[in-house]
Amino acid sequence: MVTVDCLVLGAGIVGVSAALHLQDRGRSVLLLDRAAPGHGTSYGNAGLIERSSVVPYAFPRKLSALLAYGMNRRSDVRYDWSYLPKIAPFLLRYWQASAPNALEASARALLPLIEASIDEHKALARRAGAEGLMRAGGWVSLYKDPAAFALAAKEAEALRSSHGLAVSVLDRAAFLTLEPAFHAGASIAGAVHWRDPLTVEDPLALTTAYAGLFTREGGQIAIGSAESLRREGELWLVETSEGSVGARDVVVALGAQSATLLARFNLRIPMAAKRGYHRHYRQAASGMPDRPVVDEEAGYVLAPMRQGLRLTTGIEFASFDRAANAIQLSACETAARGLLDLGPPVEAQPWLGFRPCLPDMKPVIGAVPGQDGLWCDFGHAHHGLTLGPVSGRLLADLVTGKPAFADTEPFSPARFGR
Repeated sequence: MVTVDCLVLGAGIVGVSAALHLQDRGRSVLLLDRAAPGHGTSYGNAGLIERSSVVPYAFPRKLSALLAYGMNRRSDVRYDWSYLPKIAPFLLRYWQASAPNALEASARALLPLIEASIDEHKALARRAGAEGLMRAGGWVSLYKDPAAFALAAKEAEALRSSHGLAVSVLDRAAFLTLEPAFHAGASIAGAVHWRDPLTVEDPLALTTAYAGLFTREGGQIAIGSAESLRREGELWLVETSEGSVGARDVVVALGAQSATLLARFNLRIPMAAKRGYHRHYRQAASGMPDRPVVDEEAGYVLAPMRQGLRLTTGIEFASFDRAANAIQLSACETAARGLLDLGPPVEAQPWLGFRPCLPDMKPVIGAVPGQDGLWCDFGHAHHGLTLGPVSGRLLADLVTGKPAFADTEPFSPARFGR
């Protein structure tokens, strides 16, 4: 049997980042997944390193919005009717955590991580030789409804004042000057340009580059089953394609599958998976946006990628094993064609991924109560790419007993009880 200091289960951007930070602190680390690094949910995001996202994605509080979503006819959020009884307890807790005071507390806890997100990515990208995958220029929120745009402009100005964000409010003409790929005759009221974030032209290539850095500096990557995790004496053991591996510390970074594994070790996590789709489209040079653009009313992102223009959808609530549903993506595609010339799809079938979400909108980072050496790093919802490196740093501080750069209590697994 091979032994290392730390096992990291899950080789998405979160797990790879945690492995790198543990390695930087002198630990021998083995990273385990059932596939190559970055091929799960980390592959399919919109490529945003979201420095401007200082307020979490909250559950709607207005009755009008709740009624609109209840009809299940919107493209930004959809749900499988048969799944509602199962997801209802999560949605209730999500709604409660989205009350103003609770939302403010979650935003305050996350802010140090959001503020450090770009610097942490730049540090790893520089070492990994991956700086060329990142672009400055931010992203744009586009509004078709004048009232929605007016409200968004007011909120953006407030965030500029309270958080020092670099943000520009654009009228219709200014947006079309910034993004000439969009139709001059499209129904566009205005836009908000969030200039702080970085964007990534190939999220898989970025995770792969970070994983390459990890192996170059002595880390090991193995194919195996996280479900094989067990405790024997003072070691945690897993089975890989090369045999058993043991370690005193193990980090669960399995995204939406994390809660199922941890239930075996008496930790109940109220997690839900927000399903999301994407597809790439072949664009003429004149039809490719220069930066990601979010259609805020329809709830999708148009992000320029190496593979083409990636259209990523909003949220679908359905079970893990539910077949892919084309309704949401089709509605978003129709909306996008009203804004720009959308080329033919690259893939025959869309990609489907699962965002790991907690009702209080905060990730789970820290020690599992009553399980010596068992650690968590998951639940980053829409911000796995943004927060992967910085949460890996925070997790490594905890595992190695170093002073953490931010308060870790709000992210503790113990907040959910046992």
